[in-house]
Amino acid sequence: MGTSFSIKVSQLPKTVAHEALVQQIDELLSLLNRQMSTYLPDSELSLFNSSQSTEWQPASPALFQVLAEAKRVNKQSRGAFDVTVGPLVNLWGFGPDPISFVAPPEDQIAAKLHLIGSNHLFLQDDGLAIRKDIPQLYLDLSALAKGYAVDRVALLLEQQGIENYLVEIGGEIRLKGVNIQGKPWRIAVEKPAADSRMIQKVLPVSDICMATSGDYRNFFEVDGVRFSHTIDPRTGRPITHKLASVTVLSQTTMTADAWATALTVLGPVQGFELAQQKNIAALFIIKTDAGFMEKSTSAFNDFFEVKS
Repeated sequence: MGTSFSIKVSQLPKTVAHEALVQQIDELLSLLNRQMSTYLPDSELSLFNSSQSTEWQPASPALFQVLAEAKRVNKQSRGAFDVTVGPLVNLWGFGPDPISFVAPPEDQIAAKLHLIGSNHLFLQDDGLAIRKDIPQLYLDLSALAKGYAVDRVALLLEQQGIENYLVEIGGEIRLKGVNIQGKPWRIAVEKPAADSRMIQKVLPVSDICMATSGDYRNFFEVDGVRFSHTIDPRTGRPITHKLASVTVLSQTTMTADAWATALTVLGPVQGFELAQQKNIAALFIIKTDAGFMEKSTSAFNDFFEVKS
């Protein structure tokens, strides 16, 4: 998945061997990689991307579930979340190719916009099949596949009778029970500053999933204009608003992961309004002339009132 992961378990049941559990986790992550990686040319996702066919193709249950959630969040976010945006990300220099530090020409942006859109992706529940109606459609699941992998690892732990754990992949987290001290897990939300690593807020959380999205690490500037790695699939251009990061709490890490990205695209006004409307627990950190300002939805505030 192009990132690191860490798993913390407060106590292993006597029936679970550490080495065997590590092997099971490695095998699960390798399987998910073979299904959804864009790095592996022969992964299930890569083969779908490279196929020129517009006919129905069989999909594994895991890939189908992630694509179904991607379509759902795309619709609810009014197109702000879109797993087909990869060609635009690459065009702006934030893909696998070395960054060019040059804004692409208008005609190239317009051309790529014709090749993206979740409306070109179709899912068939009966038999679990997927298809695209344009051969060039390219799917990149980096905005929710890590979250799905966290959920799957957590399920594996629970099936082994493990009740207190923290699973983290690429910063997306699922927590259950308590830490080794018997207290709620404490997770730091990073201050969204490009030139330092500091803590903005520490959240005492448990029995919840958490994902953070931000544009403060991956960007380039040309003539004083800042180009974020977060591309708005509706315009084909990087976001330009003052939202620095969004942290979302949800019952699944996959959903938290997807909504963190969607709300980052939507920004501090539209994103906050939609999160309130959809009852999404979200913490917005917004850049101001005086520093960073926090703004949280009612569902986010309610979560901590209930937990305290």
